[in-house]
Amino acid sequence: MTEQPQHEPQTPWLTLIGIGEDGVEGLSAVARAILARADFVVGGARHLELAAPLVQGKTLAWPTPFERGIDAILAQKGVPTVVLASGNPFFFGVGSTLARSVPPQEMLCLPAPSSVALACSRLGWAEQECRVVSLCGRPIEQLYPVLQPFGRIIVLSADENTPHVLANWLVSKGLGATRCHVLERLGGPHEAMHSFYAQGGAPDKLQRLNLIGLEIDAQSVSRTLPLTNGLPDTCFEHDGQLTKREIRAVTLSSLAPRAGELLWDIGGGAGSISIEWMLASPACRAVCIEAQPERVARIARNAAALGVPGLNVRQARAPEGMEDLPKPDAIFIGGGASRAGVLETAWQALKPGGRIVVNAVVAETEARLLRAMQEWGGVLTRISVSRLEKIGSLHGFRPAMPVTQWVAQKPDAS
Repeated sequence: MTEQPQHEPQTPWLTLIGIGEDGVEGLSAVARAILARADFVVGGARHLELAAPLVQGKTLAWPTPFERGIDAILAQKGVPTVVLASGNPFFFGVGSTLARSVPPQEMLCLPAPSSVALACSRLGWAEQECRVVSLCGRPIEQLYPVLQPFGRIIVLSADENTPHVLANWLVSKGLGATRCHVLERLGGPHEAMHSFYAQGGAPDKLQRLNLIGLEIDAQSVSRTLPLTNGLPDTCFEHDGQLTKREIRAVTLSSLAPRAGELLWDIGGGAGSISIEWMLASPACRAVCIEAQPERVARIARNAAALGVPGLNVRQARAPEGMEDLPKPDAIFIGGGASRAGVLETAWQALKPGGRIVVNAVVAETEARLLRAMQEWGGVLTRISVSRLEKIGSLHGFRPAMPVTQWVAQKPDAS
């Protein structure tokens, strides 16, 4: 039997050290020793100041652009290097960025308690029951889907102005009764906490280093987004081109979104399908293709108002607008399916195992869907909805135009 060669374990040259507001006094003996021996230390200006009593090597405060700092670290490969970060470097920190370029066996991470862990301990909240949202370089609108009755959210602030901006935004959403807690410089001698209701406004002269705990009022249920498909039609600004609530709920069920998947929404109208697709999971992505510029602007407004400002809206007409897009996991066509080349281009672009859903209300498109089913398989379903309306002094059910829906799954490559 041939003996396999033994490889010596690789000694990490890069160490990520989480440092808190208590400075070097809060570091473990191992972290202190590594920091003192490092030839190169990188961190924010505040981190370098906190670590100054132990630093012997060359230092670099994070430059602008940020990527220059990453390049400087990678250039030191093999040289004992330390990167300082707040709390846990792998929690909304630099750790995941460095891990894209540095193999795990070349890197050691010594985290400190994260600011979220400290905030929950001060507030008496169970950390696993809280949602965490960062507003550092991210739009505030992304917070909206997370706001739920009885919910507790930790918001990572960009600076001392974030609590003021957040309080005003909550009031604009009808959530002024939200209880807010601004926690400053957690874990250090200057730690402080301020509690207030959003409608009362945040206090003045807050510290730049802070985060915010939110307690959503249980009576705010009508101001928050439901967690199921089929938002009320009144949630969307539209010009009549809107997939109505009941049809939308069935359509989203047929599309079957999963975290991380990409949707093409062709003929976006008001963008309702794309928006609800993205609301299904923070990791869901969508490209909405719409030819009319006024609708493109309207879709963008709807996406921001409903908490998915990252929706990619492309002004184009299918099938030309489908070129150069990343391959989708699912495709919805709400308009233009009878146009030459649209269905063929969509089916060809769809990933193996992907789903396509097409809604039709006119006979020409229905005929095209019948041919599509004969060629590619799938199921045709006719959906009819009637709503009770007033007829004179009485009431009767008025039927909406029936929708014919084609749903098909592209065969797996295997």
